[in-house]
Amino acid sequence: MEWIATLGRTMGFSFAAGINLYATVAILGLASRYNWVSLPPQYQAFDNDFIIAAALGLYVVEFVADKIPWFDSIWDTVHTAVRPLGGAVIAVTTLGEASATTEVLVGLLGGALAAGTHFTKSGTRAVANTSPEPFSNWILSLGEDAFVITLGLVALKYPVIAAGIVIVGVVMIALFATILYRAIRKRWRRRPAVASGSSA
Repeated sequence: MEWIATLGRTMGFSFAAGINLYATVAILGLASRYNWVSLPPQYQAFDNDFIIAAALGLYVVEFVADKIPWFDSIWDTVHTAVRPLGGAVIAVTTLGEASATTEVLVGLLGGALAAGTHFTKSGTRAVANTSPEPFSNWILSLGEDAFVITLGLVALKYPVIAAGIVIVGVVMIALFATILYRAIRKRWRRRPAVASGSSA
């Protein structure tokens, strides 16, 4: 049963890291520091003054950056490699002692989950930035922060539920990606027709 809890926490934190890596690391550090729940020994890796301070400081920076239209997309682009890598590191760290093969597989899982949420967030923000008003960015950003904090707390106390949330999230991401792909393909199909019409 312990391995289910470990996997649930690993999935939950990696999934959250793709949306906001710094909030996720801060939650891990503070939870380990103040013993919010009984955690395995490997979580002590996050109980470090520098890690907690850096994570909280960068979270504040990201909180502001996420509210600025178009700058949020630049910020997301910069983090295209950072968030998936962070998700993989979190996954391997929270796994604890395991064989090299298991660590690689879990690292790939964590990186893939973080990449999925990162690209979904980036795509959603890119669409929102086409709107002339800034409120959609603010609403999306606050919603993302609330989701990451909630999922992090759920993963700490109810890891099996966190795993269920992640599975549902992965299905929703797959559906979103399909819809987005079809929308982009339709737009590109219209462009040649518009170009040929204008040339005539």
